[in-house]
Amino acid sequence: MNDSSLRRDDAPAADRLTVADVEARIASGMMNPRERIELLHGELVGMAAKSARHEVVKNAVLALWYRACPAGYMLAPELKFRLSSDTFVEVDIVVYSEDIGLAGLAGDNVALVVEIADESLNYDLGRKARLYASFGVREIWVIDVQQRQVSVFRDPSAGAYRAHLQHDGDVPIAPAFAPPEFALALGQLQIN
Repeated sequence: MNDSSLRRDDAPAADRLTVADVEARIASGMMNPRERIELLHGELVGMAAKSARHEVVKNAVLALWYRACPAGYMLAPELKFRLSSDTFVEVDIVVYSEDIGLAGLAGDNVALVVEIADESLNYDLGRKARLYASFGVREIWVIDVQQRQVSVFRDPSAGAYRAHLQHDGDVPIAPAFAPPEFALALGQLQIN
């Protein structure tokens, strides 16, 4: 998936959709609810199909984190994360405080966003990371399933992250805003 081919920021305002528009199209049967799409500032963007590697890694991370999840925190896999009236993204894993609840989730109060990337790596590291930064998501991890590396983005400012570190899969990473129980080294995952 090429980041530049997904860009359509110059589309006329009349062509832009809202989250409510997309939800109405799905409810009316005009759109398939299983279609893999995101809505970025009013533009529908098709997403790459998930590979078997993607699903294996996602499920391994979830299995580890469900066992370790401390009281007061929740995990939401495959979340349609509504960031504004014209933007939602499909997130692989969201870690959030139970006090906030799903309905209260916003870019600046989520503890950690994790994207599992295979075919979508350039998109997740590029356009999607910039989008998260523009909505104030404090920390995202992009797990590259092919290279077994994790890119950590922190400190959003003006639509970009000031800190971007890449970690080898065997190096443990501790989240900055989620509890330490969500630390992760890809090498510790039970991947079959």
